[in-house]
Amino acid sequence: MSDNPILQVEDLRKQFSRTKAVDGLSFSINRGEIFALLGPNGAGKSTTLRMLLDIIRPDSGTIRFNLDGNVRTLVGYLPEDRGLYPDLPILRTLTYFGQLRGMTTADARRSAIDWLKRAELTDRANDKLLTLSKGNQQKIQFISAIIHQPRFAILDEPFSGLDPINQEKFIDTIRELKQQGTTILLSSHQMALVEKLADRILLMNQGKSLFCGTLPEIRQRSATEGKLMVRFAEQPDQSILEATDGVTRTIMTEDGETIIEFDRMTSLNQMMSRLASLSAIVSVRSSRTDLHDIYLQLTLAATNTKHTSQ
Repeated sequence: MSDNPILQVEDLRKQFSRTKAVDGLSFSINRGEIFALLGPNGAGKSTTLRMLLDIIRPDSGTIRFNLDGNVRTLVGYLPEDRGLYPDLPILRTLTYFGQLRGMTTADARRSAIDWLKRAELTDRANDKLLTLSKGNQQKIQFISAIIHQPRFAILDEPFSGLDPINQEKFIDTIRELKQQGTTILLSSHQMALVEKLADRILLMNQGKSLFCGTLPEIRQRSATEGKLMVRFAEQPDQSILEATDGVTRTIMTEDGETIIEFDRMTSLNQMMSRLASLSAIVSVRSSRTDLHDIYLQLTLAATNTKHTSQ
């Protein structure tokens, strides 16, 4: 952990009517890292980001940016919802947002033209935003957030509306921003994309933190080491598979394959040997437990703890 984080958040809380949107959230972000808030819709991610930007006021807690200068010109923000002017020409819109962030008109226009070229939208520069597809609108929204090369970029659901090819391009651009010295805070419910990108991840559920750490640290919190996708010559009964030492869960698929999850105390070779003793194995594929599975495990554990304490 850095001794001089760029952002510190302590015991942040926000309630709407009877709903606790954010409930005692604390975290800090190191300079130059990509930090992700991860959780399903309704976890409190967007509310947290809006409090950081003073769009809404927290009920309690502290938010401290360690930036030299005006936070509003040093921070870029990509909101989850469309926040641009649909009837304005795209180039004029981007130039205007650059000016709002302290750029001269000439510099803002030059940067906008460069970014439109990168986004393969040069021929649409004088078109209105509303004439673009949802994916291309998201590109323009993204450019408006980082046109001024911010020191700190807050990206709320940056992959929304993008096809897989453009998702990968966004990932490359975010990595490039990091290399240029921009600290990134992003929120997303798309766990596979976050898994590729983030240096550290804060898992959220119902306004609370489930766990914060690097992906290897999060994996250490999982009771499951990995999973096998197995096709047997003769399918053993599911009850026999689940009684096998080390197996934590089995799922029978419609195409005849069996997904077998195993615990951290069991090696891959040990599990393969135990399964082969039950029936001949025709084919097998292996993978590590992904972030989605770990998130579900931690959410279930937190729910069980809450019910036990009541």
